[in-house]
Amino acid sequence: MTPLPPFSLVGLGAMGQALAATALDAGHLVTVWNRSPGRSAALAARGARVAATVADAVVASPIVVTCLLDHASVHETLDPHRASLAGRTLVNLTTTTPNQARELDGWAIAAGIDHLDGGIMAVPSMIGGPGAAILYSGSEAAFEQHRGLLDRWGDSAYLGADPGMASLQDMAMLLGMYTMFAGFLHGAAMVASAGVSAVTYAARATPFLAAMTGGFEGFASIVDRRAYAEPGQQSLEFSDLGDLLQASRDAGVRTDLLAAMQRLIVHEVAAGHGTDGLARIFEAMRSAT
Repeated sequence: MTPLPPFSLVGLGAMGQALAATALDAGHLVTVWNRSPGRSAALAARGARVAATVADAVVASPIVVTCLLDHASVHETLDPHRASLAGRTLVNLTTTTPNQARELDGWAIAAGIDHLDGGIMAVPSMIGGPGAAILYSGSEAAFEQHRGLLDRWGDSAYLGADPGMASLQDMAMLLGMYTMFAGFLHGAAMVASAGVSAVTYAARATPFLAAMTGGFEGFASIVDRRAYAEPGQQSLEFSDLGDLLQASRDAGVRTDLLAAMQRLIVHEVAAGHGTDGLARIFEAMRSAT
């Protein structure tokens, strides 16, 4: 049997601990380091090697996985050990922007480090289980060579050589998630003004919103073909959110989120596209002016 590859994990927040625990349970030799040493105790009890320093963690394994707070913390932690990372694989699972991922890739390549950037589409409790997925981009060689390890954590998808692509698609999906949550909470605040509980509202909203996601593919097809005038769509003029804004104000609810979408609709209507479908606000979103 081929031995499972050892790796070092730098960063033991909730996600880092889940990554390490899942790999340990699968039989990998895992070396861990965290700025606050106390977080490594439970992993040590499961068989992890605890590195006293970042330097020790880096030299312990051919693969170094980072799961830190942000882009700045990755550089703060790894910059002093750049020379030691040469010839190793760096898998960065820290949440960063696409351009930050690209910057880190340039930093790595210049030092002879094979870099793979990842976007985790899961919460810690999902790691290693159904529904967990991680998007990767950057070094295809690193992705293929270490696929056995990466697949321990969730469904692995390689999105191409652009190191920022995983982050870009990760953040695009998170945007949809957070906007959906905000819309749900806005609705909950509205019905609360009439004494309706959020639990009651959720029971009605959940199946409706789930059904509405079935419209994504239709919107996507229209956007890709720029077919905003195609018959059968709800027009921008019909999609005016004035009544929703007024009902929100009447209920004493802030309208920041809804007003932002209304501005996009108004922008496109004013540009002469009122009879086009709602999907046309895609064009307004793409413009910074």
